[in-house]
Amino acid sequence: MRVIAGLGNPGDEYRSSRHNAGVLVVAGLARAHRIRLAVGAGDFASGTGRIAGQEALLVLPRSYMNESGPALASALCEANAGAADLLVVCDDVNLPLGQLRLRLSGSDGGHRGLRSIIETLGTEAFPRLRLGVGAAPVGEDMVDHVLGDFGEAEREIVREMVLRAVEAIEFSLARGFEIAMSVYNRRERPPDACGPEEGS
Repeated sequence: MRVIAGLGNPGDEYRSSRHNAGVLVVAGLARAHRIRLAVGAGDFASGTGRIAGQEALLVLPRSYMNESGPALASALCEANAGAADLLVVCDDVNLPLGQLRLRLSGSDGGHRGLRSIIETLGTEAFPRLRLGVGAAPVGEDMVDHVLGDFGEAEREIVREMVLRAVEAIEFSLARGFEIAMSVYNRRERPPDACGPEEGS
């Protein structure tokens, strides 16, 4: 089973923040596939369903960002899955607003949620989809930046990014992460990105 987790912070005050971009994507994926997310025994909300022909567990940790690891370890245990079956969706201030970056493994890159997951699981070898939220403006504290809401002028870009990220996840499950990386790790999606497979 594939476990797809959207990182963020709990509480209404953070619902529309840059740090909750991962939550927006996984919630959008749940809506697109009519997967109901509910709170269970673990410190996360989750729901199962089929996406691109694969059984998937969608997970939203209910812990704060820098404590994401234990919640996802519990979710993996519940799904009888390993780190390689996990896809983490999170914000990235090192990417321009709206850009996607899919990777099969790597360091935390300064992201505290990824750091917690790496420390808890004891490995960097799990896929992650980073969502560009842009760097903090000159003079603005980085923490204030990621915990702040997207501006009015940014919201259409964010909406398109969320839709493209949902599509990227679906494409990854259908065609594989390596192919998805070549398609979505660019600024704009080519028109035929979700066209039929060769020979179909």
